[in-house]
Amino acid sequence: MEPKETTCRICGGEVREFFDFGRQPLSDSFPSEDELDKEFFFRLRIGMCASCTMVQLLEEVPRDRMFRADYPYYSSGSRRMREHFAATARHLLDTELTGPDPFCVEIGSNDGVMLRVIKDAGVRHLGVEPSGGVAERSRTNGVQVLTAFFEEATAREIADEHGRAQVIYAANTICHIPYLESVFRGVDALLSPDGVFVFEDPYLGDIVERNTFDQIYDEHFYLFTARSVQTAARRFGFDLVDVERLPVHGGEVRYTLARVGGRRPSPRVDDLITTETKCGLGEFATLETFGDRIRQVCKDLVARLRELHDLGFYVVGYGATAKSATVINYAGIGPDLMPCIYDTTPAKVGRYLPGSHIPIRSADELGRPYPDYAVLFAWNHMEEVQAREAEFTAQGGRWILYVPEFRIA
Repeated sequence: MEPKETTCRICGGEVREFFDFGRQPLSDSFPSEDELDKEFFFRLRIGMCASCTMVQLLEEVPRDRMFRADYPYYSSGSRRMREHFAATARHLLDTELTGPDPFCVEIGSNDGVMLRVIKDAGVRHLGVEPSGGVAERSRTNGVQVLTAFFEEATAREIADEHGRAQVIYAANTICHIPYLESVFRGVDALLSPDGVFVFEDPYLGDIVERNTFDQIYDEHFYLFTARSVQTAARRFGFDLVDVERLPVHGGEVRYTLARVGGRRPSPRVDDLITTETKCGLGEFATLETFGDRIRQVCKDLVARLRELHDLGFYVVGYGATAKSATVINYAGIGPDLMPCIYDTTPAKVGRYLPGSHIPIRSADELGRPYPDYAVLFAWNHMEEVQAREAEFTAQGGRWILYVPEFRIA
C-alpha cells in the first residue's frame, strides 16, 4: 500500500506517512472502571514533510481532550527532572534575566517546578498552563499562573497586563502544539526586542538512533530537528541562534530563538544541522528503516512475553507512562500477558492503562509478592527506578527493556 500524504502544518508541503501505529487511545487518559467504555480513540500515523522536513502526526487530537483539568503528569514527580529544571532556571537567571525588572513566561508550566526557582529569586514570572489541576499545584507553591492555552490572543493579553518578556520558555510543550503559527505570533507579540524564546523537546535524532519509538503518541504532534526548527522559525521572523543536546527523557534538544538579526547564531547550530544531514534525518528512507525496527522490536517483545507466560512466569509492567500507550496498544499487549502495571503516581493508581485496560497498582505493592519480570516503560528514569526497586533485583527479579532493542537486564 502506498504511504498516505497530507498537508504540512508548517509550510503547506506534502507530508508522507512513514509509520501507522493504528487505533490508539489518549495516552494520558487512564480511565476508571466506569469509564472503560467511554474512551476516545484516533489513528496514530506519522510522516515527514517533503519540503521543510518537519516530522508530524497526520491526525490532530483536540487539545481539550488531552490537556484536561485532571491531567495526571506532574513534572516535579522525578528527582532527576526537579534537578534539571532547577539548573535550567539558574542558567536563565544568570544569562538572560539580569536586567532591572526582568519578566519570564513559561508556556506549559505544569506544576511550576521551574518557575519556583525563578519566583524564589524575586523575578517577575507567569506560567501559562491549560490543565487546571497542575496549574493549581503551582499556585499552592506561590507561582503565578494563568490557566489557558498559549496562543496569539493569550500572549497579547499578557503583554498588555505585564509588559514584554525577556524570556519565553517551554519544556516538552511546543512539540504538543499543532497550531505553531499562532504560537509564534504570540511569541512575537510578547517577547521583548532583545529577548529569547527557549524551548526543549524530544529530538528526532535521538529517537531514531536509540529506537525510542514510544516517544510518538498523541501529545507529541511534532518531532523536531535543528533543521526543521530553523526552517519553521524563519517563516515566522525568528532565527535559531543556539542548540544544546540534553540527556533527559531519552534525548532532547534545547533550542534558543531570537528575532532575525538580533543575535549571532552559535556554531553549534550549523554543526548539528550538518550532523543531521550526514545521518540522513531529512531523508524518507531513513524513517522507513526506523519503521522496520519498530515492527521488529514489538514482534520480539510480544513473542517473549508469550513465551514467559506459557512457561508460568509472572510478568508485570512498571511505569504507567504516556509512552506505554503506544507500544502496548500497537503490540496488542493486554492483561492476559501483563496482569498489572505498577506506578508511583497516586492519581493513576486504581485506574487502567488506556486502550489495553491493564490495571494500575501502586509501586509500593511491587513486592506483594515480587514478580519474576517487569517490563520497564519508564525507561527514561531507569537509574532512578532501579535504585527505588533495588529489592526487586535482589530477590532475583529481571527487567525487560525494549529500547533500543529487546533485552533482559
